[in-house]
Amino acid sequence: MRRGAFTLLELIFVIVIMGILAKYGVELLSQAYKSFIFSSINNRLQSQTAAAVETIGSRLQYRIKDSVIARKSATDFEALAYSPYEENATILEWVGTDIEGFRGNTPNAGGNFLPHWSGIIDLKDPNTNATNLVSPGTDTGALNTLIGVLSHGSGTTINDAALYFVGSDSDIKTGYGWDGVALTDHNTSVMHPINNGGSVNEFVSGITGDDFRDVNVYEYYQLAWTAYAVVHTPDDGNLTLYYDYQPWQGDKYSDANTKKAVIMENVDTFRFKAVGSIVKIQVCVNSELVEDYSLCKEKTIF
Repeated sequence: MRRGAFTLLELIFVIVIMGILAKYGVELLSQAYKSFIFSSINNRLQSQTAAAVETIGSRLQYRIKDSVIARKSATDFEALAYSPYEENATILEWVGTDIEGFRGNTPNAGGNFLPHWSGIIDLKDPNTNATNLVSPGTDTGALNTLIGVLSHGSGTTINDAALYFVGSDSDIKTGYGWDGVALTDHNTSVMHPINNGGSVNEFVSGITGDDFRDVNVYEYYQLAWTAYAVVHTPDDGNLTLYYDYQPWQGDKYSDANTKKAVIMENVDTFRFKAVGSIVKIQVCVNSELVEDYSLCKEKTIF
């Protein structure tokens, strides 16, 4: 005997079953979509924060250790190791050693890459005196060319560089130019502005009317041609790197012509502290798309 159609009871039963399946099917799809969004955001934030701390850390690694300061504004600063600002500090600033020049990028006749600056002053050389410093193994011509390449033709040259004598006393307030005032006296300076001398292995004073007379010139030095600043602006969440400026010449990171690059957007907090000469940085980001999900990355730089 052939049946022509569903009974009303059967039809109701089918509708109920379909409704149950539809309900759980939608919930399953919704949960899968949320998991996908969460995974996507997590992977993106993990990658971006890791890149941000590595970008900062790779430059901090070659800092002049005594030069690192914390700022809570463009005018208020303290040595990072003694900073009372804590979470109020949003700006980390330091002078970077010219590591590329120290490694060298031009092979000699034997195919070896030699430093463009050696880091050594020959205190016993007869040409080392109050007006002239002899640095054996230094090639100021090659160094000047490399600085021009690294600064992307901004006009920065070796005559914008400065020497830091390893072991010298450090006055963070006045010795680096962090106050925005150009250094005018080698005797009170920690950074010593230089120009290239008469020979490729010689430096002369870069301060007009002043020389190295009565300065405690040490045998070992570090050469720098730029400072760096990492600035977090809570209003827009940007974390920005400033570079290619010279505090010893009165330059500031906040000057209109200072080069800058946004490291990361939507940064919630940027924290940093120092224990002795060791610096620890932390970058935290969040996303409002997934229940205010946040993530932090840290790095310790020796």
